[in-house]
Order: sequence, then C-alpha cells, then structure tokens
Amino acid sequence: MRETLLIPLALTFISFSLTSIGGGPSLFAPMQHEAVDVHHWITAREFVEMFAMSRAAPGPGSMLCALIGWKVDGWAGAIIATLALFVPSSLLCYAVARVWNSHRGKAWHTAVQEGLAPIGAGLILAGVLAIGRVAGAGPLWWGIAVLAAGILGLRPRLHPMVLLVIGGVAAVIAWKLSA
Repeated sequence: MRETLLIPLALTFISFSLTSIGGGPSLFAPMQHEAVDVHHWITAREFVEMFAMSRAAPGPGSMLCALIGWKVDGWAGAIIATLALFVPSSLLCYAVARVWNSHRGKAWHTAVQEGLAPIGAGLILAGVLAIGRVAGAGPLWWGIAVLAAGILGLRPRLHPMVLLVIGGVAAVIAWKLSA
C-alpha cells in the first residue's frame, strides 16, 4: 500500500513544482484542492492547521508539503513530497536562468517578465481565498485582510509584522466585543 500512496504524492508535488508561478503562496489553493478534495489525504481542518504550522515555523511556507507528506506516509512521505516540490523546479530554474539571462534587455524578455507578474499575483490571491474559505473566515477576517493588503499596497516597505500585530489586536478586540 505504501507505494500506491507515495507515487501519487510524488506526482502531485512534481506537477506543483513545475507549474508554480509566483512561488510557494501560489500553490496553497491547488495544494488544498489536491490534498483535501481529490486525494482525501487530509481533512479541510487538518489543512488549515498544517498551513498555520508551516507559516509559523522558520523557512518557506511551502514546507506545508512536508506536513502533508508526513500525514500521508510518515518520514518517507515528508521526504518524497519535499523533494518532489523543490528539486524539479530548482533544476528547471537553473537551466532556464542560464538562457534567460543571456537575453536580458530584449523587448520580448521584458514583455514576458511583466506578463508573468499578474499571473503570479492572481495565483497568490487564489491561495488566500482558498485558505480563507477552508478556515471559515467571516466578514471581519476578510475586512482585516483587505485593509492589510491596501496598506501594503500604499506602503510596500512597511514591515509585515506591524500589520500582523495590528490585525491580531483588532481580531482579539472584535472577538471580545462579540462574546
């Protein structure tokens, strides 16, 4: 049975590795869909809990894949999921970067680079929406998120920790007032 779980796990994370535009956050929506809805490796609640742990732990948030892999098949699953997510895209990036850099400054190079930015932003937004939906976020949480995004849009150099603290305080106050 172990092989039947590790192969779909590897294939799922390899496909994420080769199709992620926008980095780790762009993977949260498809990762949630595959792990919860398609393969039923974890529940929606477990996904939210694993997402929170991966964001709180040091390192990239995309280490969520290791937690999902761990749930699927312990250490073997964690290692397979992590390698499947990071190795293919790393090898592809290395190869593409060598060619890409040789064309820097050409019109098509600039057009492709500028065209990929909104795609990455859209995928990241899809991840935010998926996490919010699975977590059962209400109007207060969405309001805090929209306000934080607006502030970061106006002041992109503002440290995100300031917004996290302000958002956390606002959420606690609202929670206390509603209780």
